[in-house]
Amino acid sequence: MTETTPAAPGRIAFLGLGHMGEPMAVNLLKAGFDVVGFDVVPAAVAAATAAGLPCATTAAEAATGAAIVLTMFPSGAILLDAYRGVDTPGLLEVAPPNTLFLDCSTIDVAQAREAAELALAAGHRSADAPVSGGVVGAEAGTLTFMIGADASDMDQITVLLEVMGKKLVHCGGHGAGQAAKICNNMLLGISMIGAAEAFVLGEKLGLSHQALYDVISTASGQCWAVTTNCPVPGPVPTSPANRDYVPGFAGALMAKDLGLALNALENTGVSAQLGPLAAQIYRQFSDEGGAGRDFSGIITEIRKNSGN
Repeated sequence: MTETTPAAPGRIAFLGLGHMGEPMAVNLLKAGFDVVGFDVVPAAVAAATAAGLPCATTAAEAATGAAIVLTMFPSGAILLDAYRGVDTPGLLEVAPPNTLFLDCSTIDVAQAREAAELALAAGHRSADAPVSGGVVGAEAGTLTFMIGADASDMDQITVLLEVMGKKLVHCGGHGAGQAAKICNNMLLGISMIGAAEAFVLGEKLGLSHQALYDVISTASGQCWAVTTNCPVPGPVPTSPANRDYVPGFAGALMAKDLGLALNALENTGVSAQLGPLAAQIYRQFSDEGGAGRDFSGIITEIRKNSGN
């Protein structure tokens, strides 16, 4: 550890080295933490190894002897299977007693709470800390973490997450981080559709992208979907629209998160109209070629359907 890094928490097993996970793990390594990674995709392991991250040959190997098991998985089902084990010992079985299981995936709230119950029953500690900020934020170490955890674990969690993010919010107990993430991304999906519709309407009415941006970005329509992830090229040079919608946050991920929000709406009985409609729009976008494009690319579908 470096002199500026807080007391060593022990070895960190970082499981899930995709577009988000790899830069997050590398940032921990650069900060002086003892990190070992693993991913089921060989190419992800190769890329992480090339970036200097030591990698294990299995998830169980990485978790054996770890003080913290940090997961970044595509779904809650995968997380629960990894905890329990499928045909092989699970992570909860091989990790030392009182290991902190810190899940940074975005999964269903009920699955997050089930994962926490499994970890606690196995003699470990648990926290959920989904992220916002996309690949750019992961690389820059500027992510926002929404944390669901016992207050007694927050000091140890903060030591890690401060390296990978700039904003940490303790939202409550187990599952609260996932709840906050789902609410946030439901609003994000709705606002991006609204921003895209506004720019397509502006095009139809003869407005330049820059003129409309200059108004919205300083008027009552101002929102992140316009000022940071603007769906048209030009006004925000760093937005994916200037790179043919190469994703910072892919359409498939937005469709997934809105599906989680839809489940939560149905389970809680919330009377919502825009959330379910946004889920339907992004599911269609993902299924019809937008899965690997940035979610702001929804504007191309709106243009197509508008005869542009």
